[in-house]
Amino acid sequence: MLLRLLILFIVISIIEIYAFQAVRTFTKVRWVLIAYTLISLLVIAFIFYQFTKFDRSVGQTQMTMFTMGVLILVLVPKLILTIFMLLEDVYRVFFGIITHFMGDNDNGTFLPDRRKFVSQIALGIAAVPFLSLIYGMTIGKYNYRVLKQTLFFEDLPNDFDGFKITQISDVHSGSFDNPEKISYAIDLVNEQNSDMILFTGDIVNTHANEMHPWIETFNKIQKHKYGKFSVLGNHDYGEYIDWSSADAKAENFEGIKKLYTDIGFNLLLNQNVKVKKGTSEIAIVGVENWGHNFKKAGDINLASKDLKKEDFKILMSHDPSHWEYEIKNHPKHFHLTLSGHTHGFQFGIEIPGIIKWSPVEYVYKQWAGLYENLGKYIYVNRGFGFHAYPGRVGIWPEITVIELKKGKSVV
Repeated sequence: MLLRLLILFIVISIIEIYAFQAVRTFTKVRWVLIAYTLISLLVIAFIFYQFTKFDRSVGQTQMTMFTMGVLILVLVPKLILTIFMLLEDVYRVFFGIITHFMGDNDNGTFLPDRRKFVSQIALGIAAVPFLSLIYGMTIGKYNYRVLKQTLFFEDLPNDFDGFKITQISDVHSGSFDNPEKISYAIDLVNEQNSDMILFTGDIVNTHANEMHPWIETFNKIQKHKYGKFSVLGNHDYGEYIDWSSADAKAENFEGIKKLYTDIGFNLLLNQNVKVKKGTSEIAIVGVENWGHNFKKAGDINLASKDLKKEDFKILMSHDPSHWEYEIKNHPKHFHLTLSGHTHGFQFGIEIPGIIKWSPVEYVYKQWAGLYENLGKYIYVNRGFGFHAYPGRVGIWPEITVIELKKGKSVV
């Protein structure tokens, strides 16, 4: 632990020194430099103090999320400044060596002075993530988008042609701080007038009581003619804190499962239900969390034990890695899998038809939106709420509407 703290101190010191160099090269105004230094020291002291106050028996709180937001807010721009200053130092050393051996060094110093325009460019570029992160923490985290997708299946039962499903995922109710915005999002859900709504897990961050202030709001999700179904996410198991006892953890888990019922959802625990429309039926399959790097409580074989390959199946599985490792080549042929979990990292760039990028793509092959493999699909919802970083930049909170159509599969 001591070694880690020492390394962290050294890294932060290097970043702070280089960031200060950028500011000092940009301006020589004394009060600006003093103010910058004092603010930086206060922010660092605040972050370190809050880290020492973190309680693993409590887990994430509004204050820990705010602290994480402040850390990212100051660290990312200063990292950009550090990169620019380091690159300039490489140039200065190289230029100094050349002038030294060529005998052209007239100013008596080995290294040339820093160039103001480099600092200006660095500060200008660093301002982009700084302002974006502020936007993400104040507005972006509640910038709800309704994303619609139409999927075609040749073997879709006739009566389900045009069937609409709303999906929400990753509510993380313990992170909410604006009742008006959450009510607005619930209104958006209801405005879709879908036939069914599916909730793919993570109703809380850790504790069942996080959802208690929001039960009335989520109970306003209207009844859907063909049902409201849900599954558990990795955070619903309460495994990211230290519990006082096994009984306390088990009690919390039972409370979390009850929350889904309290807001009118039928929680599927490695189960399936048949949904009938006219003379046709489809199967809704719900597994507990199964993640390649997370809890593996899901049992797809148990959840689908009475289903046949030719049955039309919609699977709810919180973690999209389940699709990659077990589902997409499963012999029972799951037509559509709905997942969440990744949040799209709550940070990225999405311009439809041009670019879709987030750091999370280096961890998950399927991380946001629609993916296909041999006529089987997975849709990864970007999440309703937020966690850890109290904001969203470029990857906005999502309400998904999927319409099923009978016809040739296309992407």
